[in-house]
This record gives sequence, structure tokens and C-alpha cells, in this order.
Amino acid sequence: MKKKKIQNIIIAVIAVIIIGAIGAYNFSVEQTKQKGLQFGIELEKIQEEVKELQIKFYSEKIKWEEGDISKEELLKFYEKHLRDFDEIISKYDKLSPPEIFKSSVELLKLSSESQLESDSQFIEWIKTGDESAKIRSDAQIQESLEYEMLGLVEFYSAKTGVKNYDEPEKFEAPKTGLTQKVIQVSENMKKNCDDEYKNELGEFDSDDIEIEWFNCINEAKKWKVDHLP
Repeated sequence: MKKKKIQNIIIAVIAVIIIGAIGAYNFSVEQTKQKGLQFGIELEKIQEEVKELQIKFYSEKIKWEEGDISKEELLKFYEKHLRDFDEIISKYDKLSPPEIFKSSVELLKLSSESQLESDSQFIEWIKTGDESAKIRSDAQIQESLEYEMLGLVEFYSAKTGVKNYDEPEKFEAPKTGLTQKVIQVSENMKKNCDDEYKNELGEFDSDDIEIEWFNCINEAKKWKVDHLP
């Protein structure tokens, strides 16, 4: 009888442990999901700030070319631009991403850092007319786009997993086949942008054409984001 009572106590303890573990798991899953949602909103805000900063960067250059502002005013604005951009980049370090999103944050941060370096070299070209600075700026833009592409793929692959955490038995791995097709289509769209707006030397015949190319590239990137699984 005493032995049976002990067995019942052990069974009860195990049941409590199991129930507690299930509760802790569900709480952990819910926390991860909510943390992921909040993190996604914060990251999207940073990316939007970067985009707006770049649009302003090129629009001020057009104002200068059209004679609406002086070169001194343009360079003064660009000094502030670099400070603002550096401040935005620092926001990546303040994020608290779930583990599966950390690599995407690092890649997107690298993308922004490459864009900042591109802008810095572009400003040097404006100041001095040094063509090598313009070449370095163009190279950094390409590097920035590549990092951004990888970062977005990492982010949306991780996001696909987070969406299914509330139903672990139905978890599906990211659809890598479809992802690769979307990336390929997006890359082809970017190539078409280059073919349409760049000359045989890979340069732009005018600043307006460069802006058109920039918008074309953004459309290709947006298409990829909208169609990633």
C-alpha cells in the first residue's frame, strides 16, 4: 500500500513536470513569435529610413545640377547626410532579434555600411572630381545590393519558420526552390535595368538616367520581397 502511494506521488510529480514543461514551451513559442513580430517592425523601420535617406541624397544632387543650390550647400548637406546615415546604422546594434534572425540583421547592416562607404566616395568625387572615387562608389553600391539581397533572403526564410512555430507538427522548411527562382527573376530584372540605363562602358549618360536606373533597381528589389515565399 505504501509502495503504491509512493508510485502515485511519483506519477503526480511527473504529470506536474510535463504540464509545466508544456506550459513553458507554449509560453516560449508565444514569446518568440511576438518578439519576432516586434523585431520585424523595428527592422522594417530602419530599412525605410535608409531608403528615404538615399532618395534625399540623390535629389539634392539634382538640385545642385539644376542650379537650385550651390556646391557648398550640397557638400554641407552631404556632411549631415553622412552623420545621419551613421546614426541610422547604429540602430541595427540596438535591435534584439530572435536567434534565427541574427544573420539577416548582420547582412543588412553590412549592406547599409557599404552604401555609406559608397556615398562617402561619391561625395569625394563631387569635391575633387577624382574619377577613381566614383569607381569605388559604384563598386560599393554593387556590394551593398548583394548584401541586401542575401539579408532579405535570410530574413524571409527565417520569417517563414516563425510563422509556423505555433503549429510545430506542421512546420515546413523554407521553400528554397521557389526562393531561388524568385531571386533569379529579380536578378534578371536588375540586369535589364543595367542594359536599359547604362551605356557600353557601364556608366550613365546623365544624372537623370542614373536616377531612373536607381528606381528600376528598387522596383526589382521590391518585386523580390513581395514574391519571396
